[in-house]
Amino acid sequence: MGRNEEEKEGITLLGSDENNYPEGYAPEVLETFPNMHRDHDYFVKFNCPEFTSLCPITGQPDFATIYISYVPNKRMVESKSLKLYLFGFRNRGDFHEDCVNIIMKDLIALMDPKYIEVWGKFLPRGGISIDPFCNYGQKGTMWEKAATERLMYHDMYPEKVDNR
Repeated sequence: MGRNEEEKEGITLLGSDENNYPEGYAPEVLETFPNMHRDHDYFVKFNCPEFTSLCPITGQPDFATIYISYVPNKRMVESKSLKLYLFGFRNRGDFHEDCVNIIMKDLIALMDPKYIEVWGKFLPRGGISIDPFCNYGQKGTMWEKAATERLMYHDMYPEKVDNR
């Protein structure tokens, strides 16, 4: 049923009853599986509304929704491993801008996507919210140009925010 053994190669966390949450930043927990639809491009989007990290100066917690959208190439990130990886930031001290860039760079190294963007929508602390956005398109492809355009216009029509 579903994928054959070769297609599931490298997936060890999904289906396991064991949830070992990392004590800290742990990119080694990330797992991938083959993209079975390489004949066309499509987006995969993850929303993590319970992301937490620590301010590197004060140690106070920061809360955010992290949005990750990507166009897969040969490999895709497995969602349970991504959840455990993101939970690993809860004890790590990074500025908001660092968090989104670290996540993006780790996912690029992991799966070499055609395109990826990571957007952090952090709840206010001290009366201000910070929403860093970063993206990447594979060099020499249409996705490189798409990344440039998306970065230039990513927040031209900001959404209405009622919860902060």
